Amino acid sequence: MDTIFIKTHQPGAHYAKPHFFVLSKGLNSGKPSNEPFTNSFVLVFQTEAQKEDIFWIAMSLWKSKFWMPFLRGSVIPFLSLYEFKKEFNPKATRLMREHELHHKNIQALKLLQEQEAHHAKNIHLINEIRNAILLRYRNK
Repeated sequence: MDTIFIKTHQPGAHYAKPHFFVLSKGLNSGKPSNEPFTNSFVLVFQTEAQKEDIFWIAMSLWKSKFWMPFLRGSVIPFLSLYEFKKEFNPKATRLMREHELHHKNIQALKLLQEQEAHHAKNIHLINEIRNAILLRYRNK
């Protein structure tokens, strides 16, 4: 696996190579996103495929609350760049060794994410219909 370039994101900075951001402050520290956060790290890659693979590893670590023991601070917890690099690089390397299993897991996670979005949309529509029906009683 190629070396991952990780640094603190500076607002307004633009990156030419494939990249994503990881939230560094708050209880959601470690959350990856394609859009920058105010307080975040940026991970820059050589290829889009490498970015996609590592993004899903970062998402899995965040969802499994891997970063919780590494948070510092009492009022607003944060994840230090040093701790992030120290823990993320070896973990990502270990998980990428099982490449086929990793790709199967990514496909399963994508499918689950699509299903979750579909169900959330359906629940939203059900609530809108319920509100429309109840609104009829209010207007009479």
